This record gives sequence, C-alpha cells and structure tokens, in this order.
Amino acid sequence: MRLFVAVQLSEELKKSIMGTLHDLKQKGVKGNYVPAKNLHLTLAFIGETDNPDQVKDALKGISYKPFKLSLSEMGTFGDLLWVGMKGNQGLSAAAKAVRDSLDAAGIPYDRKAFTPHITIIRKSSGSWKQVPPPRGQMMVKSISLMKTTFKDGKPVYSEICSI
Repeated sequence: MRLFVAVQLSEELKKSIMGTLHDLKQKGVKGNYVPAKNLHLTLAFIGETDNPDQVKDALKGISYKPFKLSLSEMGTFGDLLWVGMKGNQGLSAAAKAVRDSLDAAGIPYDRKAFTPHITIIRKSSGSWKQVPPPRGQMMVKSISLMKTTFKDGKPVYSEICSI
C-alpha cells in the first residue's frame, strides 16, 4: 500500500487553485493537470508499506497546534509546477512532528528537505509566469494519512485516518 501524510485542502483553496489552472490552460500551459480532488500538501511521503497500522500508530502520538495556511506564489521543480505558501512556523512544526514520529517508529519515508508546496501540473511546459498565483487561506486543524490507488492508470487518493 502506497502512503503519504498530508494536509487536505479546503474547498475554497481548491476553487482558487482550479481558477488558476483554468487561466494556465487559457495561456497554453500544457502538462498533466492535477484534478481538484487530488490537490493536497504532502508533509511526508512514505511510499510502499505492508503495515499501514504501524504508520497509524506512529502518527497517533503527534501533537501540533492548528495553523493558518496562506497561498502565496508559484514555482517549479524541473517540469513540476507548484503553488507555495507563506513562511509558516506552524506548518514547519507539524511536518517536523510527523517526521520525528515516523523516525521514532522506524518507518522509512522520503527524507528530502521539507519544501511546502501543492503540486498543480506535472510535466508542465509553456509560460506560466504571466498568470498570477492563486490566493486564499485556511486553518489547518487536522492532518491525514492517505493512501494512493490507481484507477485507469490515474492516482486516486483516499484518507485512511485523520490526526
């Protein structure tokens, strides 16, 4: 089972991002657009595991304070286009709590430095800089353990539990 820990986005943030995606399409930006239902902010990517209960147990022990998430910019990692957020100590603390808990339980995860972003287009091409980034904010009061399944070759994300 393929797992990751994420912040699920409010409907308002999804609508704002989808408006930006519409504008990007209008400007001719090509790529694999992420559907609204799959938009999220990954805190830790775990990948394939045979023991999701071990991950659930590890995450039960984390504590974090609710925090505000504010969209602020767009950027790229190679051909991956993303939406970023304003610097946020609450978000950084929550990601650290998740990763520390996974470490303490001996659960492997992708150890790349945490760079908060919401992937919006994979394999993007074209000029996206003329489109203003989406705006919006939300209070984050829960973190989700998510699993990925594939339907017709496309990822489908579903929540296993919420912390």
